[in-house]
Formats: sequence, C-alpha cells, structure tokens
Amino acid sequence: MSYEELKEKYEALGVPCPTKEMIKTKEQIEGIREAGIINTKVLDYVEAHIHAGMSTEQIDQMVAKKTQELGGICAPLHYEGFPKSVCTSLNDAVCHGIPDPYTILKNGDIINVDCTTIYKGYYADASRTFMIGKVDPIVKRLVEVSKECLDLAVKNLKPFSRVRDIGYIIEQHAKRNGFSVVHEIGGHGVGLDFHEEPFIYHYGKKNTGMVLFPGMVFTIEPMINEGTRKVFLDASNNWTIYTDDGGWSSQFEYTIAITEEGISILAH
Repeated sequence: MSYEELKEKYEALGVPCPTKEMIKTKEQIEGIREAGIINTKVLDYVEAHIHAGMSTEQIDQMVAKKTQELGGICAPLHYEGFPKSVCTSLNDAVCHGIPDPYTILKNGDIINVDCTTIYKGYYADASRTFMIGKVDPIVKRLVEVSKECLDLAVKNLKPFSRVRDIGYIIEQHAKRNGFSVVHEIGGHGVGLDFHEEPFIYHYGKKNTGMVLFPGMVFTIEPMINEGTRKVFLDASNNWTIYTDDGGWSSQFEYTIAITEEGISILAH
C-alpha cells in the first residue's frame, strides 16, 4: 500500500500517523546505514581502548580521530554550541556530558559514550555504557538492565506497531528490576538531520501513540536510573543532565529502521 492509502486506513481508525516527511526512501536508508557502519566501528574502537586512568578528553580525541580516518564527521561538534565531538556521561550524568582533560576514569566507574556520525550527508546515532574495571554488583545490573530494556523493545518492534509500545516494554522491564526510566529525554527521528520527528517515548501505555510505518528511522535510547527518574540540567554548562538523587544512570542507543519485512539496526 502507498503512504496515502496507509494514512487513510489508520486515520479512519482514529490512529495517529507519521507525516510523509518521516518516511525515508530505500536509498536514504542505505545512506544512513553507511553512516551507521562508521558509527559502530568508532564505538567498537572506543570499547577496545577505553580504560581507567584516561580522561574523557582523550575519549573525545579518540572518537574524532577514528571518525575522520573512516571518512565521517562527528555531528555533535558545534551542534547548537556543543564544544566536543562526542558526549561522555559519567556515573550520575544521564546524558550530554562534555569531555574535559580533568575528568579521569577510575576503576568502578561507568560511562556512556554517545556518538553521532555524518557520512555523505546522512546521520547515524548510537551509544554504549562501558564499565571501567570491577563495578559494584548493583551498578553492573543497572548497566545490564539498560541494555536488556533496549533489546527487548527492539525484539518486539515491527511495522504497524505503536510508538508507545516501545516505552511500555522498556519501563516494565526497568521497574521489574527495581530501576526507573527518565521521562524528559527520549529517542528521535534521525537520518537526514541530527534530530527529527517523531519523539520516541521510553515509557507509556501499550497500543497507544503513532503507528510505525515502513520507512521510519529513529533512535531508541532509554536512560535507566538506579534511583529516582527525576533529573536536572547543569546550569554551569546548560548541557549535562544529572540524576536528582545522585544515583547512577546507564544508557544504550541504536538507530533503527522500520522496513516492510520487520526492522533493521543501522547503528549500535
């Protein structure tokens, strides 16, 4: 069925539909996939080299150099004034941590490294949380559950499912394990720009929200907290978001395409 036919069918049922601008062509999805291959290689490189004793500035340099070697561009650099090539969010930092030479990784830390790559005009976005040395068992479980939340959501994703199904699955799994889900920040459309519509909720009621048409490309990136889900913005830099109670936070992120056949992970 064409986009117009699908839209007419679901709107007749009272179901919100994506706009035509949210639907990528097969050629565009392949372009995003190519950007995703580079992005994944960069995160693989970080995973192989990250260690206690290095600074978050060194991670930034590593990402910038590897991305350039692979022919890509680091999307975060200068994006709305962001000063670095990657986000590095340590322990109680939920997201948008700014690399610097004075923040040194220690044994027992966790750090989310969030990369977005531009290649031939296409964007792909993914992140991973790394455990540095031996971490506390509760923190280890936090990291494991954050990855499980993402993988469960992806496993249950299919064409013509509803956007809030993603959040329902994530929130239920997090709560079952004694953790909470950040509500204020979500996934987003991606591919032709860094941040596009729609907003992807990581919580909610199943079988509600926008229907997911083939051709949609977006990130899923649940931020799972050890304690309260409440967060605050660091007023000193207007970028980094921290947990309200100082509990630690973990996140993994994929770029996903909805296809006629199912789903495709374009960056991880």
